Amino acid sequence: MNRIFKRIILIFFFMSFIIFGTQSFAGSLKDSESASHSDAASLYDIVDTYTYPGFQIIQFNLAVLSHYSYMLISGNQALIVDPGRDIFTYLDVAQKQNTQIKGVLLTHSHADFVAGHIELAEKTGCPVFISEKANAGYPHTPLKDGSIISIGSVELKVLETPGHTLDCTTSIVYGTGAGKKPEAAFTGDTLFVGSIGRPDLMGGTISAAALASMSFDTWQKKLSQIEDHVTIYPAHGAGSLCGAHLSDDPFSTFGRERQTNHYLKFSARSDFIAAVLEGLPEAPQYFKYNAALNKKGPELIDWKTPPETIRTDMRLTDLANAFIVDIRDAEHYAKNHIPNSVNIALRGRLETWVGIMVPWGAPLVLTGNREEIDEAAFRLNRVGYGSRALLFDSWVAASLPVKSVDLMAPQALYDAMKAGNAPVIVDVRLPTEWMGLRIGQVINMPLNQLAQLSGKLDPAEPVVAVCNSAYRSSLALGILEQKGFAKATSLKGGSQAWIDAGYPVFGSDSQKSTVIQGKAEKKEIRLPGRISSAELKSLIMDLPGTFDLVDIRPPSAFTDFHLPQSVNVDLADLLVNPAHLVGAGPLIIVDRDGALAMMAAGMLFGKTKRDIKALRGGLEEYWSESAFQGGIKETTQQQKPQPLPAASPAGTKLPQPAGPANPTPEKPKKKSAGC
Repeated sequence: MNRIFKRIILIFFFMSFIIFGTQSFAGSLKDSESASHSDAASLYDIVDTYTYPGFQIIQFNLAVLSHYSYMLISGNQALIVDPGRDIFTYLDVAQKQNTQIKGVLLTHSHADFVAGHIELAEKTGCPVFISEKANAGYPHTPLKDGSIISIGSVELKVLETPGHTLDCTTSIVYGTGAGKKPEAAFTGDTLFVGSIGRPDLMGGTISAAALASMSFDTWQKKLSQIEDHVTIYPAHGAGSLCGAHLSDDPFSTFGRERQTNHYLKFSARSDFIAAVLEGLPEAPQYFKYNAALNKKGPELIDWKTPPETIRTDMRLTDLANAFIVDIRDAEHYAKNHIPNSVNIALRGRLETWVGIMVPWGAPLVLTGNREEIDEAAFRLNRVGYGSRALLFDSWVAASLPVKSVDLMAPQALYDAMKAGNAPVIVDVRLPTEWMGLRIGQVINMPLNQLAQLSGKLDPAEPVVAVCNSAYRSSLALGILEQKGFAKATSLKGGSQAWIDAGYPVFGSDSQKSTVIQGKAEKKEIRLPGRISSAELKSLIMDLPGTFDLVDIRPPSAFTDFHLPQSVNVDLADLLVNPAHLVGAGPLIIVDRDGALAMMAAGMLFGKTKRDIKALRGGLEEYWSESAFQGGIKETTQQQKPQPLPAASPAGTKLPQPAGPANPTPEKPKKKSAGC
């Protein structure tokens, strides 16, 4: 009874996950911007440690820059790949792992952050490896096609893979197992999960189309030749401006990208180039300066010394004298702020938005409290910005002027819209976000173009700025204020607060919910499919090779008997191995009674667009319906289950179905179907 009770609880838990955890509804705005607002987002986080024959890879994520970096460890030696400028986490992990840093590998000259190669070389005395085409201005070991980097007992083979930039490389890591097979690849910005590096960041020295053409050759002639199982470790994930449509998965495989990456599906050069160049957002102005710093070799930073504190002075409100960035949260900024300051809150993508909005070389001044300023100054070194400090309390204590804004609540804006007297609504998100979902008849003026586009508006009329979470719209307030808008405000809580209140939305994403009288009536619920025993038997007999059939029972039960064309897969492997998420046909999961199969199908369903099905009633029902007709294959002593390789990021394609396409019906011995 206890076992049955536990099973019922487990089924209830997983079915709750399936129903509520995979809903697709316009009432949830999840974007890379709001995902980076936590305290932890500004710290280097260890995503995971991946183990291969002869080496380990530790993956770090810096969420506020969508930046992945790596430590490859073999024996007591380590190689750091694409490090950030503040190197303390790498040094700490190396010490804990009792390993020596023997080199720094840069996959290319990065543009979106200042790399930590000079800092690491100074601290450890290790060499810096980078393509000879980088023309680096610091001591380095140049790389070219075929170069070998040895770390411990493993080797990395370097491929020149231009496209994102001229100096891009991809390094293939070979394990120490039989045959020293390729296991992993550091692809940098050449190949992302679901995307490729954008080709328009070279500052006019070469056309984007020419680089895109090189990227086409890089894939067709080099990377496409790499085995499916090799794991891809990129330099960026979702939210990075170094590419478009990046996935938030931290790794992939060449097999998976071959089947799912939109850009890699184009076999014609012209189609590929057109797809790569289409819809790219404007590159942040700081990118070209960071790329130049990385090539030259950035100066060493005194990380312990806080920024200089300057005296309060009304002349600081003149943009010619200072560009003041208020790093407090949006509500504190609205309550009172220094005239002409802009709000780029510390809890968010501070580095990126400062790099986008603050002109390179402008006299940057940070205001907030001492602790906030010190953290902000530390972080801004990551993108090459120096700064000075202005304590906000000192400004207030000096009785110098401040400005305030009454934020507009969603209900107030909705009531004004119904009454026909609403202010002009300016959506400061990207056009793709605005087209997907918006709160009404709004004008789209992307934040990075707002200073110019606001000239179309009347600064004497009221304006309300809107984004997803109010982070960007609060920043927009300062820009509008600088342009003379006296009645500008921001939607409190952003579009998310609007949706949470149940007010109507428009656009392609709004079709995911039904709106009646301004309230979301229903939510779309997507569930995995179920397949009957008769339908599965027909597929086995009539359409072999068009689906993948996995049996998640214990190996002993599978050995007793199993369905033709099925493979035995451990449940844990099924849930974590990305190889199961791709394939030309449906993935069909079978177990003893259908319960675990349905749970597993529900968990996988939300991770992939692949058709996922569970056998209704499991093998017990299949056996009941087929007991006198055959259809279950008994395993002989010579036959073995065929599981996938042990769960790891280096997943492989699902094995091809074994056994004859039209099996001879056999009546199996009557045994338990297993649990």
